[in-house]
Amino acid sequence: MDFDMLGLPSRLAINLTGLGITEPSPIQKQAIPHAMNGRDVMGLAQTGTGKTAAFGLPLLSAIMRMEGKPEAKSVRGLILAPTRELAKQILDNLRAYSEGTSVRIGLVVGGGSINAQVSRLMRGTDLLVATPGRLIDLLDRKAVRLDQTRFLVLDEADQMLDLGFIHALRQIAPLLPKERQTMLFSATMPKQMNEIASAYLTDPVRVETAPPGKPVEKIDQCVHFISQGGKTALLIEHLGKHPDEAALVFARTKHGAERLMKTLVSAGFAAASIHGNKSQGQRDRALKAFREGEMKVLVATDVAARGIDIPEVRYVYNWELPNVADNYVHRIGRTARAGRDGTAIAYCSEAEMGELRDIQKLIGRQLPVAGGTPWAPSEEIKPAKRGGGGGGRGKPGGQRRSGGGGGGGRKPQGHGAPKSQGKPSGQRNRNRARRPKAA
Repeated sequence: MDFDMLGLPSRLAINLTGLGITEPSPIQKQAIPHAMNGRDVMGLAQTGTGKTAAFGLPLLSAIMRMEGKPEAKSVRGLILAPTRELAKQILDNLRAYSEGTSVRIGLVVGGGSINAQVSRLMRGTDLLVATPGRLIDLLDRKAVRLDQTRFLVLDEADQMLDLGFIHALRQIAPLLPKERQTMLFSATMPKQMNEIASAYLTDPVRVETAPPGKPVEKIDQCVHFISQGGKTALLIEHLGKHPDEAALVFARTKHGAERLMKTLVSAGFAAASIHGNKSQGQRDRALKAFREGEMKVLVATDVAARGIDIPEVRYVYNWELPNVADNYVHRIGRTARAGRDGTAIAYCSEAEMGELRDIQKLIGRQLPVAGGTPWAPSEEIKPAKRGGGGGGRGKPGGQRRSGGGGGGGRKPQGHGAPKSQGKPSGQRNRNRARRPKAA
């Protein structure tokens, strides 16, 4: 099957060929025909499998068939994304697919000039890619109207749940016409996702290319058991083995990511960082340098994880394990994209055994041990506090040992149970103020 057989306009098919995209991915084969027929679609697929084209191509096809131009301030199709990086990535893809057409595509995200965005929206927009917080700001200013929006896409809807954007969605959805086509795409399927589907989709077709929460098969995964204080030295050692390969490193907190980046730069690596304390311009420049190979190491927090679509990323390092197990799948999904191979390496301190168990339960298997000895099971070990980036959890006796594999049951010296943080981070985020900040 090729894209011509899916009924796409010839201009889109030509553009796809020029981009080197000649055969639909599994999620595209399943979703595009239903979307082209006007059905609501609920798509579940691993990250990096082409979800943007799965909803973007049918949207572009429908808008190209519409007559006239959009009215002032109106939007014909709305795509909501949880982060600035993901929104920008969607914009870039849609513009590449639609080159040479008259489709007008806009972007509104936090971090950019809201006055400039107000000015651009005045002319009307065929397709608007937006983060929910900034869109609500613009709606409050009456700079945009959604009463003529015939298409709605919720991309990475599971992360919207984690970031508390469900409240924003409840503000936005009533402003849309009831008669519309809605598509929801996600890499994982939290329980609350069915509630969203029931509330905002009408008789949706569910398409699924892999069990939710399962990482791409081509990713070679492993774990090193290492004290928190020993992680940076081990990371430097690993990065030094492939200095010419693009590597993405994940930390939990903004400050931890920035400190780690500066340490790597001091160690001689061309490194940059992206996190919530960076301006949009700084984040864009860091991603551009990483994409073009000027920077070989990018240190990031989870908020930016889903906007990084760079096929050249060969290695993903979980310097700190995520508090929410689903985020592990999204992190490692930044490698092995577009059919390539990739490697995901996790570093697990004693205080992170709870997170590791949650991850392994989610993906349905144990991560192979590449270094160190697994920390002894203990009822006292609880998930690490969010943002724990300091050293000293576990004494050096718990650092990695050569060889790696077996040896379960050794209880390293310096064992101490960290205090429980209480509610998981996703729940904490959902319980925050009803109106999220612009992403």
